[in-house]
Amino acid sequence: MDTYHVVLYLHLLSLFVGIGAASVLVVCLFQLRKATEFADAVPFGRVAGKVGRAFPIAILGLFATGAYMTSDVWTWDSGWIVVGIVALVVLAFQGPVIAERTGHKLGQALGENGPGPLGPHAREMTRHPGLWVVEFSSIGLVLGVVWNMTNKPGTWSAIAAAVIGYGVGAGLGHLLSRAGAEQPMTAAATTD
Repeated sequence: MDTYHVVLYLHLLSLFVGIGAASVLVVCLFQLRKATEFADAVPFGRVAGKVGRAFPIAILGLFATGAYMTSDVWTWDSGWIVVGIVALVVLAFQGPVIAERTGHKLGQALGENGPGPLGPHAREMTRHPGLWVVEFSSIGLVLGVVWNMTNKPGTWSAIAAAVIGYGVGAGLGHLLSRAGAEQPMTAAATTD
């Protein structure tokens, strides 16, 4: 076994860390969206806040191992590699700047709500696009980059794969954030 294959293994492990954390966040989002009571929402908000710490590790791992493999076997001007680096920058930006800040606002809304049924503001924050669109666009972007890593296309095809993945993910995130928006409000309103 050579160094390249060890680094490739570490690259894949970094990818799995990111995908695992994203999977946990998706479960948290669905549980938060479903919650009608403070006690139902808080545990998933806490888990989401903690699991977000895995993303910087995954991003740094992907960049470091990708940089080694690029220097060893590929070139820095390969289109699919440049697209992968840009994707890491996008992920590193939108996670902490958009999703994490929105998560803090959700935490504040839950704190202001307090025990009992979730009020309109807290319910609205569980469906905020800053959580849903960012999460699903990130997943779509990663899947586009994995497609690129597998096929090693030219620059324009690599851009297309990343943009399509991001766009489909963002659209799905938006749709899921709105799905069933009336039901929790009706359920909470009947318990008042």
